[in-house]
Amino acid sequence: MKSKFYFIIAILLSFFLIGLNSCRKWNDPCLCSPVEINRPGLIIRSADLSALSEVQSHSNQFYDLGGSSKSPLEILTSKGLNTVRLRLWHNPSSGNSGFEDVKQQAQFLKSQGMKIWLSVHYSDSWADPGQQVIPTAWQGLSYSVLRDSIFQYTNKIMREINPYIIQIGNEINTGFLHPHGNLQQNESQFLDLLATAESSIKAINPETKIVLHYAGIQGATWFFDKVKYLNYDYIGLSYYPWWHGKRLTELDSTITLLGENFNKQILIAETAYPFTLDWNDQTNNIVGDSTQLILPDYPATKNGQFNFMNDLKNKLFGNIYAKGISYWGGEMIAFDGPQSSSGSPWENCALFDFNNKALPAINYLH
Repeated sequence: MKSKFYFIIAILLSFFLIGLNSCRKWNDPCLCSPVEINRPGLIIRSADLSALSEVQSHSNQFYDLGGSSKSPLEILTSKGLNTVRLRLWHNPSSGNSGFEDVKQQAQFLKSQGMKIWLSVHYSDSWADPGQQVIPTAWQGLSYSVLRDSIFQYTNKIMREINPYIIQIGNEINTGFLHPHGNLQQNESQFLDLLATAESSIKAINPETKIVLHYAGIQGATWFFDKVKYLNYDYIGLSYYPWWHGKRLTELDSTITLLGENFNKQILIAETAYPFTLDWNDQTNNIVGDSTQLILPDYPATKNGQFNFMNDLKNKLFGNIYAKGISYWGGEMIAFDGPQSSSGSPWENCALFDFNNKALPAINYLH
């Protein structure tokens, strides 16, 4: 009788140790409590560098904090960058961010030790809450053919690029692939298209992490309740104060609410902040007015940008549901020269000043 008792205890103990060990692997998608699977610091330390190849094609020189000439990738990697986010458009007119361009970038970045976070727009150009235009090649297809096209296209992405993280759509607050995948008009089809892409991803690489990406924090609980039965890994949020609210405490509480309600960890998929309101080319900037800032805490100065990113990082560091952060457009200097009217709309939000020298805000990667 005693030997049977010890045998049962040994079996129970072995199951406990196996479960504990699996939760200790930070990349294990097991549904353990977030306290157990999180680790101090942000594991995914990322920057979206989708424009880097175009920027570097103009022979721009970059400099680190000490003034030494280095590539943007070298500079950011030295501060802790471990993941690069790239957007993928289906058939863009210029070829930039198209399949072959992104595939080539991803291969190079992997050779430099980077993990790839792929933002698949499922569109020929920008996809966001205001526009989710179906690729030209897929327009006019029946729903069943469109569904198969998505499966095959996603399958090709996985076979030839094989990212570490993949987003199904970009900022899909209103759905994607309109009108078929319009969340408010065709909810069941929206969910079916997401599930189709998910199954294509997992069929090639079950270890790839899937992100569902929502812009902002208002309405996020409603959205992620809609997709709660889908097989994905991370909640991705965009957070730009001029669009999504100026209280970091609200962002923090939203992350906690989402994590608790849906048992997911959270990535800040996009964020940025200006270091000036000035321009360095003749292209209209997206951020250019003091009303877009969080004042008086974070003015549009080098210190203001640093303090915003540092405080944001610390908020995420202290939240057990936060997994990582990605800065958007850090490389988007006025790459086409000071007279260009088709250059960068983002140079005052980049991580490099108007002399292409790294700004203190790059320390968000620490």
